[in-house]
Amino acid sequence: MNILQVNSSARSDASISTRLASELVARLAGPADTVNVRDLRATPHPALDEAALGALFTPAESRTPEQAARVALDDALISEVQAADVVVLGVPMINFGIPVSLKNWIDAISRAKVTFRYTAEGPEGMLKGKKVYIVLARGGKYRGSPADSQVPYLRQVLSFLGMRDLEFIYAEGLAMGPEAEAAALSEARGKIAELA
Repeated sequence: MNILQVNSSARSDASISTRLASELVARLAGPADTVNVRDLRATPHPALDEAALGALFTPAESRTPEQAARVALDDALISEVQAADVVVLGVPMINFGIPVSLKNWIDAISRAKVTFRYTAEGPEGMLKGKKVYIVLARGGKYRGSPADSQVPYLRQVLSFLGMRDLEFIYAEGLAMGPEAEAAALSEARGKIAELA
C-alpha cells in the first residue's frame, strides 16, 4: 500500500493536526507499505497565479524553461496523489477555513484532463479508488455548524476529483482549556484507533 500524508499546518513540532495525522499513518502503515510525507510548511507550494496559469495553458512544446519548471512543480504533486492508495490530510482550522498551503496543494492537483474531466454526463473525477482520511484540528467546536466551512469544501473538492471514500477525524476545543484539549485529543485518538 502507498500512503501519502499531507501536512498543511504552519507549525512544526507544535502542530496537533500533523501529530495526529502521523499517529494515524503509523497505525495504517505495515512493514511492506510505503509512506510519502508532503510537508507544506517545510516545502510551500506556490499559489496559482497569472504566471502559473500562463504556463499551464501553454502547450508543453512551447513553454519557456521557467514555465516548464513551474508546471513540473504541480506535476510532482499530481504524481504523488495518483500513486497513493491512501491519502491522509492534516488540516488545522485557520479563520474558519483551510490553510492557504492546503488550498495551493488542491489547486495544484486539480488539473483538467489529468485529475478530472468534463463529459456529456457532467464532470468526472479521475483520482478514484483512494481512501482519504482528513484529520481536523480546531481551537473551538464547529462540527456540524454553519461556521464549519472546511468539511463541506473538502468533501466537495475531493469528491469532484474522484476521491469519495472520506473519513473525518475531529480534534475540537483545543483552545478551550487543558481539560477540553485532553478530551479533544482523547476523542481523536479513539477515532484513529477505531479506523486503523
